[in-house]
Amino acid sequence: MTQRRRPLSPEATAVIRAQRGFSRRSLLGGTGALGLGAALAACGTAGTTTGSSDSKPAAAQDTSAKDKMVNWANWTLYLDYDENSKSYPTLEAFQKQTGIEATYDEAIEDNDSYYGKIQGQLRNGQDIGKDVIVFTDYMAARVIEQGYVQKLDLANIPNSKNILDNLKTVDFDSGRQHSLTWQSGYAGLAWNKEKLPQGIKSVDDLWRPSLKGRVEVLSEMRDTLGLIMLGQGVDISGDFSSDDFGNALDVLEKQLNEGQIRQVKGNSYKEDLISGDAVAVIGWSGDITQLNAENGDKWGFVIPEAGGTLWSDNMLVPIGSPHKANAEALMNYYYEPEVAAEVAAYVNYICPVKGAQDIMAASKDKELAALASNANIFPTAADLAKVKVFRTLKGAEQTDFTSEFQRVLGN
Repeated sequence: MTQRRRPLSPEATAVIRAQRGFSRRSLLGGTGALGLGAALAACGTAGTTTGSSDSKPAAAQDTSAKDKMVNWANWTLYLDYDENSKSYPTLEAFQKQTGIEATYDEAIEDNDSYYGKIQGQLRNGQDIGKDVIVFTDYMAARVIEQGYVQKLDLANIPNSKNILDNLKTVDFDSGRQHSLTWQSGYAGLAWNKEKLPQGIKSVDDLWRPSLKGRVEVLSEMRDTLGLIMLGQGVDISGDFSSDDFGNALDVLEKQLNEGQIRQVKGNSYKEDLISGDAVAVIGWSGDITQLNAENGDKWGFVIPEAGGTLWSDNMLVPIGSPHKANAEALMNYYYEPEVAAEVAAYVNYICPVKGAQDIMAASKDKELAALASNANIFPTAADLAKVKVFRTLKGAEQTDFTSEFQRVLGN
């Protein structure tokens, strides 16, 4: 028998209705390839440990039992927030429920710059002052491989069983031993429905002569080139070659040189859609959901016929954190479907938690209940079958591909 779940509380509904319309990706965007050089050059805090440079730091002793606290670093506008009380309702509820004091810091502006700030301390096994950090797949892969995060005790996170099937297995963390998805999203195609009533279905549609100078693509290498590669028949989750990458890069370079692409942008492509400077883009699903909520249903979004990209941001426990069990309690709490539904209604990205959709659908607020049928928040099986996760790049590939991408962008 299917268990009946509680709908969103009236308090949660009020907060979400008042505060909806912001986005971690739309505000910041432009992660991934950008800033890599600065990240690699950053030295962090000097440590005192000795030994081989290849040795991995040891995990800190867990003092959670006596230190009832957890410190969380996340991206801006990525958790339900009440503007009136200046608080995070679900996090307040977590503290009351568990007795664990929680601090929340919108400290992560992009993956590379945050990694640059903390990597020296991580390398030396030091406490960075955060017990939970949130990194996108490729950066999560890096810190896991480097031994900079702790192995999770999944017995402390029984709700981890609620993770979407498509997110259970990732190439950088077999069995989800070190990470748990916070939110996910698609990169796909978006367009102004009034100016392009016929819509667009493929990346090639962006290269129509009638759209010259009115197209924008993302500065996130994995999304823009990922979509182009998929359009060329390349499986971006598989063992593609440097030639496959180069062929996609050639297309990007050609369209830039010929003026088809107006600009390559991170967060600000959203403003260009609003102003009309951009008519069709490679963009992020959550942004378009929120644009339509804020400005009327003016934009279409589709996963290209050849496929789109699926990215995730992941919660991890830094190697020097002394509060691992408390961090695991936080992760477990946010994998409760009722809690996940409140977060999803606010951030509008793909909710990674099974059962949250049923909670949303049961809301007495029609606007919130309607979000339960939004495939950009609660994906259909058909949509999930069309998206791919850009595989983890090997060390030399990461360096070479990033360098070539930046060259084409003129950086």
